[in-house]
Amino acid sequence: MVLALALPAAAQQAVQTAPATPTPPPVVKPELVRAYPHDTTAFTEGLLIADGAMYESTGREGQSVIRQVDLATGRTLKSATVPDGLFGEGIVAWGRELRSVTWHGGRGFRWSRPALKRTGEWRYDGEGWAMTDDGRQIILSDGSPRLRFLDPATMAVARTLDVTVDGRPLRNLNELEYIDGEIWANVWMTRYIVRIDPRSGAVVGVIDLGDLIARVGLTDRDSVANGIAYDRVKHRILVTGKNWPELFEIRLPKP
Repeated sequence: MVLALALPAAAQQAVQTAPATPTPPPVVKPELVRAYPHDTTAFTEGLLIADGAMYESTGREGQSVIRQVDLATGRTLKSATVPDGLFGEGIVAWGRELRSVTWHGGRGFRWSRPALKRTGEWRYDGEGWAMTDDGRQIILSDGSPRLRFLDPATMAVARTLDVTVDGRPLRNLNELEYIDGEIWANVWMTRYIVRIDPRSGAVVGVIDLGDLIARVGLTDRDSVANGIAYDRVKHRILVTGKNWPELFEIRLPKP
């Protein structure tokens, strides 16, 4: 305070209005609650739990499917194939439907739930990576720092949100999940999940999956962590990765 009083008035104003240096978000390692079997042929792009059932979408042309999976055994209960030539990406549950996106071509699909019959198609600009919802709008990632919030009735863009970490744009936002008022996202080709404030876009926390990645022990560079599901009834968080042999229930350490 003494220093501030000694400065000229103009200098005091400059100090008071200078932008604060962003505080790095805290990084934590999750606690492992339980491990479940996971299909090693599944190149996981989307994961969710709706009405107690787990759904997964997988990628790669000619191998992309939407399926219902038994959590306890990893067994596929129902499956539907994404049209030929398309690389399947994320899924979201809305009402009695699943909606899915594809990497290129701007083609999204509607699927009945739980029968997984394709019932329609919708279009969007650019790439499709992943989706989730906040109970009001559907949220779409495309690999850029910008998330799109879509009107579920029309799938038109209602607003956008630019994601930053330490004040800088964060790219490669992949699989999404909305958990307790935050958007969680796998950061592609890293071991991290980021927790995003849906109002400001700032990353408020980082989850380091390094120990789980070491446990699965895969050496294929494409077998990255990808897949976050939140059981909104039982408050369980599940994570996995592309071609991982296990799917994990995790919890964050208590502060």
